Amino acid sequence: MKNLLFLSLLLLSGYAGAQNTVTPGKYPPPVNLTAEQDHQNMMDQLGIKALRPGPSGNDADANHANYNEALANPYPELPDVLTLNNGKKVTGAEMWWKQRRPEIMEDMEREVYGRLPKKTPKVTWTVKITDKEWVGFTPVIARQLVGHVDNSEYPLIDVNIAMTLVLPANAKGPVPVLMMFGRSSLPAPAQPSSEDLEKINDAMKTLLIKTNPELKGIFEQYPAYNPIASQVPAFNFGGPRPAGDPPSTQQLIADGWGYVLIDPASIQADNGAGLTKGIIGLVNNGQPRKPDDWGALRAWAWGAARGLDYLETLPAVDSKHVGIEGVSRYGKAALVTLAFEQRFSMALVGSSGEGGAKLNRRNWGEAVESLTGGEYYWMAGNFMKYGAAKASFGSKNAGDLPVDSHELIAMCAPRLTFISYGVPEQGDAKWLDHQGSYMAAVAAGPVFKLLGAKDFGVSNDYHTEKMPGVNAGLLNGELAWRQHDGGHTDAPNMKYFIQWADKFINHNPHR
Repeated sequence: MKNLLFLSLLLLSGYAGAQNTVTPGKYPPPVNLTAEQDHQNMMDQLGIKALRPGPSGNDADANHANYNEALANPYPELPDVLTLNNGKKVTGAEMWWKQRRPEIMEDMEREVYGRLPKKTPKVTWTVKITDKEWVGFTPVIARQLVGHVDNSEYPLIDVNIAMTLVLPANAKGPVPVLMMFGRSSLPAPAQPSSEDLEKINDAMKTLLIKTNPELKGIFEQYPAYNPIASQVPAFNFGGPRPAGDPPSTQQLIADGWGYVLIDPASIQADNGAGLTKGIIGLVNNGQPRKPDDWGALRAWAWGAARGLDYLETLPAVDSKHVGIEGVSRYGKAALVTLAFEQRFSMALVGSSGEGGAKLNRRNWGEAVESLTGGEYYWMAGNFMKYGAAKASFGSKNAGDLPVDSHELIAMCAPRLTFISYGVPEQGDAKWLDHQGSYMAAVAAGPVFKLLGAKDFGVSNDYHTEKMPGVNAGLLNGELAWRQHDGGHTDAPNMKYFIQWADKFINHNPHR
């Protein structure tokens, strides 16, 4: 088995080498920097001499994060989401779409998340595997795909987006789909029948004996041995079902949805050293970023949009009702995706914190300085200015940002936007600032209402509104909120998300 695996790896490595043959000296080699070197390079470009350190998550440290609500709002007034930069009030939907939203988008791109390049390469999708499988008790068609990003202009960097698409096999028409950031894998790869497995083992024994004749005597000594053991599924007749909800993917399929798993790491690495590689490195010919270039969050969102391009070609997919989901850093990415890519019709934004739904202006837990230091690569280089203690331009802080996260949420309006959190007692750390995220969504509400949608149904006074109790969701509008009683996951909210989305998209799995 090891010999066969070695031969397979050898063949694959030879193929990969043949595919990446590049004329030496024709292209500038990629710049290889550590995360610290890349971070310093951006500080130098911006003229920053020193950054304020981010707060510590350890309450015993001198610079521990603030969790005192009396100190949580040093910049209590948010930019007015419905006031133009020239001071004029937005009076209607047309004014929002043509004037105010473009202003917000420009500030978000330049100062926070970075701009997409004017030209991004084409992605060509290839179906590597199509398999008939089961998810729970529902038959499905699962496809494992690779999206090759055209690197003809800079062949030294290769980007291949890994994605899995799973659709119910017996659907009577196009189905809604939830795209989820995560590892791309098939749900339950089908196994060969016992007859086919016997043929495989016979062929493998012959190949192994040919490679090493000494194995013939071993196989004769153990005639029942097979290199590949039979994969017999373990059935549990009559046993109790595990406590809790079924997996999110199983819930989606059972309700007549499809789902996609798209691997962010195959689009852009989740670290600063990877910024001269991945899709960001590819479009920059392997060179470091400029201050307004996109960061990883927008790169992941771009990759999701390329996945949507593929879904739009499939008659089995209701491409007008494709959502995006993620938790933690991928919750940030899901919100950024919905805000900037209007073809996505909905999002489930899980525990997103700073850089996601949390207000930047809040002094609670994670802060702007957390992202200008450690996770700077998620954002545009320009975002680092707002953590500067000493720079050629003086210093800046969160109060100097021209936009805040309520405007990111507002950019999603009037599409379905579900903000999800858990509770600190179960591991959804208070660091994430649940109240600050709720305030941001409250402040985004006027835009949903302006565009004919419903918000939380509470006042839009973010100064005074308090979060509802745990498990008391606000699910009557296109803007929704629910804090479940679990940890750092959105799984306990999946069934509520599906019910809520079904209502608004008029999806009935039993039709």
